Amino acid sequence: MKSSVDVTALEAALVAKHGEAQRARIQRGLAQVLAQWRPEDGDVAAFAREQFVSDPRVLDATFARLERLFEQLDGHMLELGREAQWYTDLDLGPLLPVESLVSAYDPSAHVTDDLFRAQVGFVVLLNFPLTSLAERTEQGPRWTRRQWAEARLAGRFNRRVPAEIEQEISREVAVANLYIAEYNIWMHHLVDARGERLFPRGMRLISHWNLRDELKADYADPRGLEKQRMIVQVMERIITQTIPAAVIDDPRLDWNPFTNAVSVAPAESVEADAPAREARADAQREPDTRYARLLAIFQASRKADPYVPVAPTRIARAFDLGRELSEARVKALLTQVLESPLSPRVARVIEARLGRKLEPQDVWYAGFRPGAKRPEAELDALTRKRYPTAEAFAKDLPRILRGMGFTGEKADWLAAHIRVDASRGAGHAQQAMRRGDFPRLRTRVEKGGMDYKGYNIAVHELGHNVEQVFSLYGVDHTLLTGVPNNAFTEALAFVFQARDLELLGLGKPDAKSERERVLSEFWQAWERSGIAMVDMEVWHWMYAHPEATPADLREAVVSISRDVWNRYFAPVLGGEGTSLLAVYSHMISYPLYLPDYPLGHLIAFQIEEQLSRKGPLGAEFERMATYGSVTPDVWMVHATGAPVSAEPLLRATQAALDAKP
Repeated sequence: MKSSVDVTALEAALVAKHGEAQRARIQRGLAQVLAQWRPEDGDVAAFAREQFVSDPRVLDATFARLERLFEQLDGHMLELGREAQWYTDLDLGPLLPVESLVSAYDPSAHVTDDLFRAQVGFVVLLNFPLTSLAERTEQGPRWTRRQWAEARLAGRFNRRVPAEIEQEISREVAVANLYIAEYNIWMHHLVDARGERLFPRGMRLISHWNLRDELKADYADPRGLEKQRMIVQVMERIITQTIPAAVIDDPRLDWNPFTNAVSVAPAESVEADAPAREARADAQREPDTRYARLLAIFQASRKADPYVPVAPTRIARAFDLGRELSEARVKALLTQVLESPLSPRVARVIEARLGRKLEPQDVWYAGFRPGAKRPEAELDALTRKRYPTAEAFAKDLPRILRGMGFTGEKADWLAAHIRVDASRGAGHAQQAMRRGDFPRLRTRVEKGGMDYKGYNIAVHELGHNVEQVFSLYGVDHTLLTGVPNNAFTEALAFVFQARDLELLGLGKPDAKSERERVLSEFWQAWERSGIAMVDMEVWHWMYAHPEATPADLREAVVSISRDVWNRYFAPVLGGEGTSLLAVYSHMISYPLYLPDYPLGHLIAFQIEEQLSRKGPLGAEFERMATYGSVTPDVWMVHATGAPVSAEPLLRATQAALDAKP
């Protein structure tokens, strides 16, 4: 802000008091404070004279006090937020009407604003350096751990968004999350032109996660292609919002997704645990709710833009402040994968295995893995028997972790620091932020037990949780809790997920399976680079069209997804004009999250290379995860000896394709 204070005189007074050696700190601290100070904050000169610290011992004590404070503050606020969303996140029966209001409440929304009003934030800005991404990128490799912790401490106050705006953003995200969490399709009630049901009774799949995973599993089914084409049609209906609203999470209705015909299901076909809803054969489409939810998050986020001059859009905040990788660099990495000449070569391998021309759903081809030919029903039976409840999975954690390469002692310690819950949605991992609290593993457990989809997700989320335990309890400064960004925790979760069948006793890695793993990583990175491009382009479109309606946004999303498909995927898979890349639910409820997935695959590949060189997995995983929240390249150089890059994956894919099967 523009201040009436005589900055030159104030600086001179502080230098006279604290010495010439402190001039640079004084200049920087005053500039940082004045950028956020408001008239109602009081006398800035008096504040600076009282709160500037030059004595190294006092500065150390101040740093330690604030680090302790923020661990407790962050941790307890997270716990309160977790409690507010307890019933919407977990599968604990029908929701009370009040739950949508409770889950939208964010107890932490006022914290930063309150800390500025209490002037604690200004103490931080006056005494510790607020760094730019360029500074962290250039100078960070030479910083001490204390310097990194100071950078994270000051970075908490690089913006001063009014609490009511933060609360509105949290509320809209919570509403979108609840919308997604209840978006289920009862698959037994999908019928084809002959009235035939292709899917088993009781199968309830959430969009998009379970729909995609069922499509992957259907490669092992004799009628898999029919099922896949039906799932693709369901996905397209969801994206274009031509899905009849009545069929969402209602097994009392039968639906032909090709013709969009809706009819009342025969009573004997309705599942016993069907939601209590009226069965009305209404084919009226869902009224653009999907895009209304996304648009509401965008409009709420825009209100924060003027208060974050260093990153004045949600897009800039997601990349420059969140990922600490510029959007240009991320886009370049994704484009390198999308335009790779390797994708047509991998596609030819898939085509030879399937014995048919590829189709759009083959963007999710799941055959590059040991055990991929096992029928889904066989895997479901195995996981349901082993894990009838979330508690059963929790009890098996020590064995699973030993199977991942952790010592018995470390496996027991990790298991004791993780809590498992049955999720209402597809599943997620929730970190803890203070020592004494524990990360939560949420996974979906159906009435008959945890099916393979739920198990696969649970192993992925376990990877998140193990990282979260190490990066909280093992890091040297709690201000560095976590990893550089979501892509890194995704990468570490992929390391676990890739071993899910091995943990069931269904496959050991060998040279052939290593080749399969490489091709799988490339194919997934290629697909997810596409969904990330759609996510990014949609947000740019919204900023260019701030007055758009949900219908306008729907048309734009469909157009953008088709354009990205036609540009990169249609030459390989055909299906020109499909909008499939827009099906990911993250785009609606986790704003700008999707770029973390392809980045996660690139990072995971680099990590797997390191594990193959060094091992055992447990010790290396711990060494990496305890390094904490530094910038991406600093973390990667520590973990693997090289910065974030697509080159290792592309080189390995080339070698895998050149090798004899």
